[in-house]
Amino acid sequence: MEAQIRSELVDFIVANYLFGDGSHAPQDDDSLVEGGVIDSTGVMELIEFLEAQFGIEVADEDTVPSNLDTVGNLTRFVLRKQGTSEGVGEDSPSGTGDRL
Repeated sequence: MEAQIRSELVDFIVANYLFGDGSHAPQDDDSLVEGGVIDSTGVMELIEFLEAQFGIEVADEDTVPSNLDTVGNLTRFVLRKQGTSEGVGEDSPSGTGDRL
C-alpha cells in the first residue's frame, strides 16, 4: 500500500507541478517547497488531492512540513490518516513544525 500511495503522489506532482516531466520527479526526501516544485497555492491543491484521492481530512494543524513537504512525509502522513499499520508510530507526528 505504501508503494501505491507514493506512486500516486509522484504521478500527481509530476502531472500538476512539473508539466508531465518525469525526469524531474522528486525523490522521497526532496523538499517540494524549497525545491520550487510547489508554492502556497500548490500546497492547497495538494491538500485537495489528498482529501479526494485518499479519503482523508487534512486539518489546519496538519499543514506542516513534517507532513507535506516531501514525498516520503506525504506518504507517511496519508498512511497515518488512513490508520494503516505502515504509517503508525512514525517519528513525525502531525501538528509539529512551522506551517507551510
